[in-house]
This record gives sequence, C-alpha cells and structure tokens, in this order.
Amino acid sequence: MSLSPLPREIGIFRNHIARQPEALILREKVLSLSGDSFEIKLASGRPIFKVEGKFLTISGRKCLYDMEGNHLFDIYKEHFHIHTTYAIADPNGNKIVNIKNDIKLIGSKATATFKSADGQEDSLVMKGNWLDYAAEIHDSKSNALVGRLSRKVFSAKDIIFDQQTYCLEVAPGVDMALMAALCICMDEKNNDDK
Repeated sequence: MSLSPLPREIGIFRNHIARQPEALILREKVLSLSGDSFEIKLASGRPIFKVEGKFLTISGRKCLYDMEGNHLFDIYKEHFHIHTTYAIADPNGNKIVNIKNDIKLIGSKATATFKSADGQEDSLVMKGNWLDYAAEIHDSKSNALVGRLSRKVFSAKDIIFDQQTYCLEVAPGVDMALMAALCICMDEKNNDDK
C-alpha cells in the first residue's frame, strides 16, 4: 500500500522532502571502526545520505551528511533521563529534535518533537512490534501514516556481522533525512537493549 501525500510538508530540511513515495535502504557498514556508520540509498540504488559514527563517544554520536558532503546534523543519546532519549543537533550544536522512547509492555514507542521548516511545532510517533522488525510512523496531529520501517536480512553477511539493513518508506511531503534519523535511533535503542 502506497503512502498518501500530506497536506503540508513535515520536516526540517526542505530540500530533502520526498516529492513522491520513496523507499530508502539504510545499511550498516560492516567495516566501520565505530560500528555505527550507515549508507543510505534510494531503492533505485542512488546514494542520498551517509552517516558516520564517531569512535569512542559516550553518547554514540553519529553525523549525517548529504551526498554533497554537507553536514546536516548529529544524532546522539542523552543521558540522565528515565526514558531513553536521543537528540538531533544542527552542526552548530543547537538541538533541533528531541526523541523520547516510552516504556510499553509490548513493542516500542518513540516520539520525535521538532519545529518544521514552516515554523509549526510537529511530532512524529513511531510504534514498533515486539521484536522491532517493523514500525509505523504517524504524524501526531493528523494521525496520517508518514512512514513505514522494516528490518531486512539481505544476505548471510548481514547475519554473520550482525549488520542491520532497514527499508524505510517515506510519504510525499515528509523529510527523508529526519525519517532516516528516526530509523537510526530505533536501531541504537535495539542495540542498547541487547
């Protein structure tokens, strides 16, 4: 089932708003020193973002770049919270997104709050199944489905190296960089829970 276009754009980076339904493939790099680097491509195979994990950081900082080498933001875990919390900061260190995980008996739930490029406060809610092999992401205001996430095993190498690969469907009108960040936060949370 294809994701429907939204009535307004949701996200921070206007030049990374999906103009049509898009499928992103997020694959962890096997030979990354930090173990937390990703390559992100469109389903067509065209690279769109790269994520570099920083080696030996307490917060597990990751930097997301577009393919022109522009540093869009950093993702990091905030400590000293009851619930697992991640933040996204612009290259100057200003927090632009807060992602808070909620405790659920079955499954997982995380809420990302941010100010969209049009100045409106927005929040996206991601709910996953009990093994977090799949999740749906909804706009909290309209309850519109803005993304679907599934974890895939594409090869024996994925299993041997514990390499994660995700397929992320993004609705038209939604920021693909922001959606990729939500996926990476879910991956981090799952790795922390192991």
